[in-house]
Amino acid sequence: MCADRSDDRPPSPLIRLNVDADAPADVIDALFLGPFSRGEQPYARGHSMERVRSGASLLPPEARVVRSARDDDRRAILAEGEGWSLLAARWNRSADVTVTAVSDELARTVLEQAVDGAEDDPEPRPEHVTMGFWYLSPRRGPHRTTRQISAGTWEEVRAHYTAPVADAMDRLMKVTPDDIAGRLLLLHGPPGTGKTSALRTLARSWRDWCQVDCVLDPERLLNDVGYLMDIAIGEDDGSAKGGRWRLLLLEDCDELIRGEARHAAGQALSRLLNLTDGLLGQGRNVLVGVTTNEDLERLHPAVVRPGRCLARIEVGPLTRPEAVAWLGREEGVGRHGATLAELFALRRGAGPTSVPGQQGGADAGLYL
Repeated sequence: MCADRSDDRPPSPLIRLNVDADAPADVIDALFLGPFSRGEQPYARGHSMERVRSGASLLPPEARVVRSARDDDRRAILAEGEGWSLLAARWNRSADVTVTAVSDELARTVLEQAVDGAEDDPEPRPEHVTMGFWYLSPRRGPHRTTRQISAGTWEEVRAHYTAPVADAMDRLMKVTPDDIAGRLLLLHGPPGTGKTSALRTLARSWRDWCQVDCVLDPERLLNDVGYLMDIAIGEDDGSAKGGRWRLLLLEDCDELIRGEARHAAGQALSRLLNLTDGLLGQGRNVLVGVTTNEDLERLHPAVVRPGRCLARIEVGPLTRPEAVAWLGREEGVGRHGATLAELFALRRGAGPTSVPGQQGGADAGLYL
């Protein structure tokens, strides 16, 4: 039986939301979507914050809280007001605030009131640099968080690298936007040679003009078009024109860029190359940094072709004279030199981890 209506408006469409919920916070998400789904509050605005002040309520004045839930890593609050609804979801220091309303102007006003003074973004100390970290969250989708990373100056860490690498890094550390010719930065070489340490120092050297973001799941990035578009393209707000550059770091991508990568990784390699100098990267100030343990000879020729790489540096171990000078003694240094990781282990008084030799015989090499 339907109630009498005093006007000629058609009834609101029936919206059915199937909630696959295992926590009260999931139910709050579904309740928040109701007015927007039914068209009662057809306008929505949202804002994400990486650092939220501890005392911030994330609510506008005169908000009426109708639901609140907390689990291990998330707190969700559903609030309402005249003509609007608000969902505030908070994780440790970060938060998302979304408002739906009967008008776009009301949604904007309520959102501004909710987040006013809530963000806390202290200036980094001189020896620190702000780095972003992207990952694909099952609950939030593509998500970026930031951390203050300790990074020495290039002058402080230059001695960690063998002479040819240090010379190449000298030039890379001084790069400015006017010097960029290629969009791909490739660091390859054995494990423990300091590739990641060099990238941290690079982030500090470039911080005036380039934001460095590390992708924690590069294999998912290059196999999920939506994830890739969110990171590489984002909202077309004009910030890419004349704005800061971004360097996306993809670490340990051996399977992606070795010679047989097109067969092994499907379209992932093509998407990487398209991001560096294809249509996907056009109009965007985006660089891509890749680290790999592969030898240069095993890399796909499309990756290392001339004009594609801003820099292609093989980061190898220090020679024996360099290693002895770094350590201050000869004991423990092999006749072919040592990697940076081995030298730090020797400095701490620990020898490099080794595998004992196997005995010969019929059972040699078999697994338990």
